[in-house]
Amino acid sequence: MSKSLTASKKLMQNYLSELLTESSSEDVQQPMLKKAMSAPKPAIKAKGDDNKSLTELLKNITPPLKVESNEPILENKVLTTRKSEASAIIEESKSYREGDFQAMFFDVAGLIIAVPLIELGGIHQVGKTNSLMGKPEWFKGVMLHREEKINVVDTALWVMPEKCNDKLKDSLNYQYIIMLNDSNWGLMAENLIDTVVLSQDEVKWLDTKNKRPWLAGLVKEKMCALLDVSALIKLLDKGSNIYQEK
Repeated sequence: MSKSLTASKKLMQNYLSELLTESSSEDVQQPMLKKAMSAPKPAIKAKGDDNKSLTELLKNITPPLKVESNEPILENKVLTTRKSEASAIIEESKSYREGDFQAMFFDVAGLIIAVPLIELGGIHQVGKTNSLMGKPEWFKGVMLHREEKINVVDTALWVMPEKCNDKLKDSLNYQYIIMLNDSNWGLMAENLIDTVVLSQDEVKWLDTKNKRPWLAGLVKEKMCALLDVSALIKLLDKGSNIYQEK
C-alpha cells in the first residue's frame, strides 16, 4: 500500500474518531481515541455460547442475479421504496437495548462498523449495479437480486465524502452488500469481521435526539460506530448524507 493511501485511510480513521469524541462522555476522551486508532486493531472475538458465527452468516450470502446488459431493469424515480417507507412510518422498538445482543462487525477503508444482528436484513455478494442519473455520488446504483432492486450505498462516500480521494476510491475492494433491516437499502462492505455478543455496558449509548441520528452508540473497546439502522434508512430515503441530517 502506498504511503499516500495509508495517509488517506488514517485521515478517515481520525475523522470517525472525531465524530465519536463529540458524542462520547468524559470517560472517552480524544487521547484515548487517537491511541486506539493508531494501535494495531485486535482481532474481534465472539463471546458466549449463543453467538451466531460468521461462518453461518457466510453460508447465507446470496450472489446477485446476472442480467443481460440489453435488458432494462430500472426506472428513474425517487429512491424511496415501499419497504423503506414502511420502516420510516413505524418506529421500531430497539429490542437490543435490553440485555445482551449480537452485532456484526464489518470494515470499509480500514474503519470498523457494527450493526445489530437483529437489524441485519441479509448479506449479498457485490454484483453489477446500474446507475441512475441525478442521484447523490454515494448512491452506487441499483443491483437486481432475484426480483428485488437493491439500492446500493458506497459506504465510504456516504460516511466521509471529503476524505475519499481518487487513490482511496481505487483501493476500495467492496465484496459484500449489508442489507438494512427489511428495506431495499444495502451498505457496501470490504470485509466481514465477526459477530459478537455485546452487553449493554460495552456500548456508550447516545440519545435518540442526538445530532447524528444514524449513530446508535459507540462500542467502547473497539472504538467503532454502532449503527442506528432505522434512522439511517430514513436519511437514505431522503437522499441525505452524513452532513444533511435535517
